[in-house]
Amino acid sequence: MAVLYATHVLLLILSTATTLHFSASKAARLNMTCSEKERNALLSFKHGLADPSNRLSSWSDKSDCCTWPGVHCNNTGKVMEINLDTPAGSPYRELSGEISPSLLELKYLNRLDLSSNYFVLTPIPSFLGSLESLRYLDLSLSGFMGLIPHQLGNLSNLQHLNLGYNYALQIDNLNWISRLSSLEYLDLSGSDLHKQGNWLQVLSALPSLSELHLESCQIDNLGPPKRKANFTHLQVLDLSINNLNHQIPSWLFNLSTTLVQLDLHSNLLQGQIPQIISSLQNIKNLDLQNNQLSGPLPDSLGQLKHLEVLNLSNNTFTCPIPSPFANLSSLRTLNLAHNRLNGTIPKSFEFLRNLQVLNLGTNSLTGDMPVTLGTLSNLVMLDLSSNLLEGSIKESNFVKLLKLKELRLSWTNLFLSVNSGWVPPFQLEYVLLSSFGIGPKFPEWLKRQSSVKVLTMSKAGIADLVPSWFWNWTSQIEFLDLSNNLLSGDLSNIFLNCSVINLSSNLFKGTLPSVSANVEVLNVANNSISGTISPFLCGKENATNKLSVLDFSNNVLYGDLGHCWVHWQALVHLNLGSNNLSGVIPNSMGYLSQLESLLLDDNRFSGYIPSTLQNCSTMKFIDMGNNQLSDAIPDWMWEMQYLMVLRLRSNNFNGSITEKICQLSSLIVLDLGNNSLSGSIPNCLDDMKTMAGEDDFFANPLSYSYGSDFSYNHYKETLVLVPKGDELEYRDNLILVRMIDLSSNKLSGAIPSEISKLSALRFLNLSRNHLSGGIPNDMGKMKLLESLDLSLNNISGQIPQSLSDLSFLSVLNLSYNNLSGRIPTSTQLQSFEELSYTGNPELCGPPVTKNCTDKEELTESASVGHGDGNFFGTSEFYIGMGVEFAAGFWGFCSVVFFNRTWRRAYFHYLDHLRDLIYVIIVLKVRRLLGKL
Repeated sequence: MAVLYATHVLLLILSTATTLHFSASKAARLNMTCSEKERNALLSFKHGLADPSNRLSSWSDKSDCCTWPGVHCNNTGKVMEINLDTPAGSPYRELSGEISPSLLELKYLNRLDLSSNYFVLTPIPSFLGSLESLRYLDLSLSGFMGLIPHQLGNLSNLQHLNLGYNYALQIDNLNWISRLSSLEYLDLSGSDLHKQGNWLQVLSALPSLSELHLESCQIDNLGPPKRKANFTHLQVLDLSINNLNHQIPSWLFNLSTTLVQLDLHSNLLQGQIPQIISSLQNIKNLDLQNNQLSGPLPDSLGQLKHLEVLNLSNNTFTCPIPSPFANLSSLRTLNLAHNRLNGTIPKSFEFLRNLQVLNLGTNSLTGDMPVTLGTLSNLVMLDLSSNLLEGSIKESNFVKLLKLKELRLSWTNLFLSVNSGWVPPFQLEYVLLSSFGIGPKFPEWLKRQSSVKVLTMSKAGIADLVPSWFWNWTSQIEFLDLSNNLLSGDLSNIFLNCSVINLSSNLFKGTLPSVSANVEVLNVANNSISGTISPFLCGKENATNKLSVLDFSNNVLYGDLGHCWVHWQALVHLNLGSNNLSGVIPNSMGYLSQLESLLLDDNRFSGYIPSTLQNCSTMKFIDMGNNQLSDAIPDWMWEMQYLMVLRLRSNNFNGSITEKICQLSSLIVLDLGNNSLSGSIPNCLDDMKTMAGEDDFFANPLSYSYGSDFSYNHYKETLVLVPKGDELEYRDNLILVRMIDLSSNKLSGAIPSEISKLSALRFLNLSRNHLSGGIPNDMGKMKLLESLDLSLNNISGQIPQSLSDLSFLSVLNLSYNNLSGRIPTSTQLQSFEELSYTGNPELCGPPVTKNCTDKEELTESASVGHGDGNFFGTSEFYIGMGVEFAAGFWGFCSVVFFNRTWRRAYFHYLDHLRDLIYVIIVLKVRRLLGKL
């Protein structure tokens, strides 16, 4: 009893002492006050900063600086920390201005964090090297530039230094870093180290360094160090996004026995992964994605028993998945996507019990989906998309996937075989099943999924009525793609709330659905939607709509466009083509100031193009073809500097084409055919830089990435053109088109010679006009030309010899002009039918039936003998041919003898040559007989 009593007394004393201690500490903290000297130093520091969000408004001389936001003091009131970073999502805007040297008054300051601010184009202050107590310095992502001051090497107590991702920081030498003997964390990402060949030697001398980040430092060499470099405590090494365009050196894997994370992604690394990689026995995270690594995957990877994350995606590995991967029992993430892996998925995956992410997408894997994948009970993401896998996936494959959140099986030959009443054991967030066999019935199992954010079932073979429950169920969806199926149903009373909605190319009918103000992309093209468009546009006049992509093309909508466009000012892409819309183009469309593409083609619009559309100054794509528009093409349209496609064909436009058209330097398609345009073709067309091959059109693609959180797809413009006499639809390949079509107008005058400088042009149609003069002599310099139609004009003179150089030309129509003389002899021009030249009675020579006279022969010989750059009529040619014949004869004969493809091509050439010789002999004999 006495012992128990004594124990109670002792506990009471301890409790009282502890309470008194904490009370004293609390009182000390409540009573701590920074000194006037330190407060004034902080106020001077504040005075040098620009603070647009007033986050430092409480910093004043009337309050204790230890209570200021971002300032931390110790128990004696000494300022220990300044934390003024601007994290993502913060309500504050970045600080800027100058960092005052008054900070030197803070003798006990051990932490300074000014990261993610806006000290753009200012150098890092050298006086920071005099803050002797500093242990933590973070100036990352703040725009500093210039040389990193060597004075930072004086911070002997510094443990954490982050200067990453500033504006072009320079390092003239690294010797100052070697003095930071206490440094544990170093981030110089974004600095220029390509001239610092000794960086490895210097940094390996830091005895305490455990984490090193040198991302995007322009390092181009991983040569072996002059003397042994050994990072005693290094756990994290990040050399990603550099220029290491060589093989992975074997010595790198002996650099540190303590390495836990190695990141070499997005370099230009080549060759195979060395077998010695197995020496990284403590590695947990290995990232080699986005390189040019090839060959088989080494079996030694299976010896990394602590490996948790392995990312080898976006390389060119060609092999089956190695069976030793089954030994990676700690693996949580395996990403082998975007390689050339082949073979089947090994059944041994059942041993990867801890696997959470499996990404094998975009390879050439074959066979069935292994049942053993269904035993990976910790799996969160399964991605087998874009492979050659085939067969059925049954309910048994999913029995134990209780934690699965992402199912990505798109673009495979797999199909789902489950009962209509199947209840999945998981709750998915991402369901990507495009080009995956789901149909023909609509999947009822989706009804039981309550967490889905993204659903794609495009080209899934579904031919069914969409059940009524589905449209209410989609209210939780952010991204919905059901395009290219045979889905049916009435959309008249449907309300859609998804951010991205693609229902195109189905069998939906009824009137347009209602959408919430949250919808950003709505695509219901290629359906049977009817009715007017005005109720959709004018139904929510007071709402702030976010819609940026609206595609109602290829439906049966009718009526006018209404006057409610002021409420849709976020629109970027608008496609209403191929409907029965009529009336005038409303002036209110001028409110669409962000519009980049406007497609109103194949409707019944009349009147003129409203001048308000010039407010849409960023437009790249205008298609108003096949309507009843009239008047002149407005001058402001020639001033749209970003315009890439202008298609106004088959309207009633009149007037002339002014020289202002040459200002459209980005244009790739100009189609003004089948109008009533008159006057001459401007002679400044060579100023159209993209047509001339001077601009990089690929920097300005005609597509729009939609979905900020899930931008796997793109909305791309579709254009129907007639480049070779037949209507062709261009979408993905539109980026390659270069076309001018001015056919079926009333244009007169000569074809300007400047048109020959459009070396990137592929299709040129000037037919059915009143053009005169000759064909430009240099037209053969348009080396990429595939189609040339100059028919039904008044063009005269001879066909230039240079046209025979157009090796890509597959369509040629020069019919019904006043051309004369011999058709130039070449394999190219003689390959076309006589119809290409008919209606020119003065043309002679193959392929037309008229034979050339002596006068025409003489003219032809003169043009051949003295043409630009053509020496086949000179004696020098024959002399040169004789000298080279002996040297090349036996080499040529050996190639023809041993190579079957070359042999067949050679004899095919001889057939053509025989015909050519026959024609020449006939002409020579006829000339000789004439002289006799």
